[in-house]
Amino acid sequence: MPENDQPMWPSSDEDRSSSGARKTTPMSLPDPPDSGGDRAPVPKVTGSEAPKGSWFAPNVPPEPVPGLNAPVEEPAPPPPTSAKQDLADRLGSREPKPAEQPPSAQPADEGTRYIEVEQPGPEPAAPASAVESTQFIEVKQPTPVVPVERYVPPREQERREQPEEPQQQQWREELQYWRAEQQRREEQLNRGGAQREEPQREEAQQRTDAPWTQHIELREDRAGDRPAEPGDRRPGLPPEPPRGVVPSASVGSLARPQRIEPDGHRFDAEATVGIERPTQFPGVFQQQPQPRNDQPRNEPPRAEPPAEPPAPSAAEAPSAGEPPKKRRKGKLIALVVVVLLVLAGGGVAAATPKVANRLGLPWAPNAPKGDAPSPGAATRQLQGPATAGTAPTANGVKSALASAAGNGALGQLTGSVIDPVTGTVLWDHSSSSPVTPASTTKVLTSAAALLSLDHDSRLSTKIVQGADPGTVILVGGGDTTLTSLPLGTESPLYPGAAHVDDLVAQVKKAAPGVKKVQVDLTLFKGPTTAPGWEAGDAPSTYATQMAPVMADGGRLSPKDNGSQRTANAGSALASSIASKLGVPAGGQATAPKDAKVLGEVKSAPLTELVSDLMVLSDDVLAEAIARQVALANGEEASYAGGARATIKVLKDHGFDVSGVALSDGSGISSQNRIPARLLTQLLAAAAAPEGKNPGTAKLRPVLAGLPVAGGSGTLADKRFDTPASQAGRGWVRAKTGTLTGVNTLAGLVLDQDGRVLVFAFMSNGSDTEPGRDAIDALATSLRKCGCA
Repeated sequence: MPENDQPMWPSSDEDRSSSGARKTTPMSLPDPPDSGGDRAPVPKVTGSEAPKGSWFAPNVPPEPVPGLNAPVEEPAPPPPTSAKQDLADRLGSREPKPAEQPPSAQPADEGTRYIEVEQPGPEPAAPASAVESTQFIEVKQPTPVVPVERYVPPREQERREQPEEPQQQQWREELQYWRAEQQRREEQLNRGGAQREEPQREEAQQRTDAPWTQHIELREDRAGDRPAEPGDRRPGLPPEPPRGVVPSASVGSLARPQRIEPDGHRFDAEATVGIERPTQFPGVFQQQPQPRNDQPRNEPPRAEPPAEPPAPSAAEAPSAGEPPKKRRKGKLIALVVVVLLVLAGGGVAAATPKVANRLGLPWAPNAPKGDAPSPGAATRQLQGPATAGTAPTANGVKSALASAAGNGALGQLTGSVIDPVTGTVLWDHSSSSPVTPASTTKVLTSAAALLSLDHDSRLSTKIVQGADPGTVILVGGGDTTLTSLPLGTESPLYPGAAHVDDLVAQVKKAAPGVKKVQVDLTLFKGPTTAPGWEAGDAPSTYATQMAPVMADGGRLSPKDNGSQRTANAGSALASSIASKLGVPAGGQATAPKDAKVLGEVKSAPLTELVSDLMVLSDDVLAEAIARQVALANGEEASYAGGARATIKVLKDHGFDVSGVALSDGSGISSQNRIPARLLTQLLAAAAAPEGKNPGTAKLRPVLAGLPVAGGSGTLADKRFDTPASQAGRGWVRAKTGTLTGVNTLAGLVLDQDGRVLVFAFMSNGSDTEPGRDAIDALATSLRKCGCA
């Protein structure tokens, strides 16, 4: 190990000013040998090359202590010192040594060399222009000859065999002398500590036995060679601590450099030089602040430590379990803030008109401005339109309709107005001429169904056992309102409709071994579309090919009335049921007679079905109801059979059906012909007072399904929204009919006198939007009428 890798401690607390305070002997020191190998280099610690602020060149000058690092008597001004600090000055030697006197060497064993250093008389001080590598060493007191061992690395063995220069040899001898002295004093002080002494002895023994070792012997100085100077009267060097340990400033009597914190505290700096702090000597590294009476010029003012608050008295001290007053005060403030925030939030909310109205606060906008009115008598009996008093007259109606009926946008206009109470025709404009009715055909279909069928009848859908084992057959009974929505979800289009999932659950329970699902569509006969339908009518957003069973009227979206309809909706439903059962679909088949029923669901009552088809103007449902009329009257369930049965039922109940021609029950067919007179007769019978007409009780549900102007069904969107027709919103209830060039409207309205007026207006040859607005204005004229 290179010798400069061993940490060294100063023997003096003086800095640069100490090098010229006494006479010294200059001695040139060569550069330390290279560490070699992969050992970490050791920084140079001599002279001005030491880094600023390090242990070897402290920034703060040491405190002068008389008798220790300053003479008792006032010394003479020191001569100028060299820029480089003397190694001997750091090592604590004060005796000058002549550089020209060569040391006397004594023969020694192999690898050992003894050098005698004598103390001559006083010599002049070394000049300031000494060589930079020159160091100064002085020996204070005669000391016994102490052998010092130093390990020489193998790499340097070849160098050691060569003769060294005198200056280099002298530098090494002085260094070995200082180390021996330090080791001897350490052994004396630590003689009682067996734990520390034994490792040191073993290490010393290892160094003695190791090869490439030099023993340096320094003879005792002869007393009386020179007089002692006052600055030399100082205690001996402290013992060298164990290897790797740096003594604290409190060890020995030497002053150490100090570290000054920004707050003014001073601590002894530690000279680590890369040495790790051992944990077995904690007391050595305790830094103790050293009081100073003087303060350096560049030191910031020392901040006084804050005075500790006096301890509370027994009376003021909080009792056990009692929180401090400050904490209690903070909690109280926080609680008050929370309460204020809650009150402020409540005040803001109470100031909101919506909240104030709901709570009935005095400042609410809807608060009553006066006393509450006295309660009046209430009756639970609903009162219908007026049937007494001044009756409407034909002249009054004619006068009210004259302007609106002359609108050219109506094209070819036919119509009729009847007082349902008296049955009097109040206005007639070619009402016996059959014209294309469009969807007002549904008024005839619904009336025939209500007149010939039980109002509580329901349409059935079944799944029965097939002829083959494991085969089930879906048998359609004419219900097109069956919904695919999950159980518990009501259909917005067909309230009270049956669920497909209910049917599937029954089959799973009754026949767990189903292997195939087929469908029986034989109930409906004839073609799947009616004469007069165009190619794009089925499938479309309003119609599809007719089948006795389908889900949601064949719509792809069960909640959207304007959804696209699927083709062959009956077969599509059978495939959906097969998928739910986890089996394949087997196509169409005819169910055996008296086959075992595995599952059955039923539709809503007929009255609700009629209401649905009128409000939604549902063409598919209207065709299904027309086939039920056909079946009830001995006709086949087809377009033609439904048309024949409808006309027959109306005729049998006393209605004039002359000129009527039907091809379907929905009004899609452009071949249908209906006179306006028949429409007003049917509606007048439905709106007549009870008991006057034998068919009134059966036809009354037709009125319940009529759309309300501006409010429901086909009259909710873009109807009665012009200045000429807005007055009819909410008062006019009528069935609409629209085809290309056709606009029809048949219904009832309450006039200004509170009397019900039944009307039917049919426009052919008119444009769709202008004709529609014109016919709405015509119906509104009846609402404005005081027709007496």
